[in-house]
Amino acid sequence: MRVLMFRTKTQQESHWSSTVSPLAPSRALDWMWQYLRDVPYPQILDCGPVRQATLDVLLKRGSKIYVADLLTPALNYKSRFVSEQDRTAVFLTDEFLKNLPPIPPGSLSVMTCWHLLDLLPRNALSDVVERLWSYLRPGGVLFCLLREPQLADGAETAWWFHSLTVIASDEKGGVRFPHPALTNREIERLIPGGNVKTFLTRSAHREMIAIK
Repeated sequence: MRVLMFRTKTQQESHWSSTVSPLAPSRALDWMWQYLRDVPYPQILDCGPVRQATLDVLLKRGSKIYVADLLTPALNYKSRFVSEQDRTAVFLTDEFLKNLPPIPPGSLSVMTCWHLLDLLPRNALSDVVERLWSYLRPGGVLFCLLREPQLADGAETAWWFHSLTVIASDEKGGVRFPHPALTNREIERLIPGGNVKTFLTRSAHREMIAIK
């Protein structure tokens, strides 16, 4: 299977801490891989600073992997992707999404966004989700982590696959999340059709799966 890489491992990981936190079993991923058990060669987009462990796990599953680190530019979006137009701050969605590789519309089985929706401004989410949604095939899955309101810090934390159903992360850093936590209702409104499953964890995160 072909892996599309757009930044080197060193470049990807230089923006993120390197101390690994305890591994976290994921109920959402357990559900997702059961749901996709009959898909022999899933096409997957990882929107984080990809780790070799993620590549190893997904390639073993028979996946074709697209890589696009949207989290690093999202951490600094105000300096790069916001324009003042008529005294109004406008998020430059097209410029931001140029970080994506060429992906055929309607082709992806899975897209992992990690904390992307927690990092972007509210007025950007609809356009970003709509574009990402267009890459999913019917029955495809969007997987996200969402912070709970009590989790204020850790916006720069990197997440990856330790196995298909176990997530690993760097230890939480001190960078604050830039926006209030999204509610489940807000997420349902963002997802076309509102077909969303939310799994609570013990770490002040929610795992969200949206099905196209």
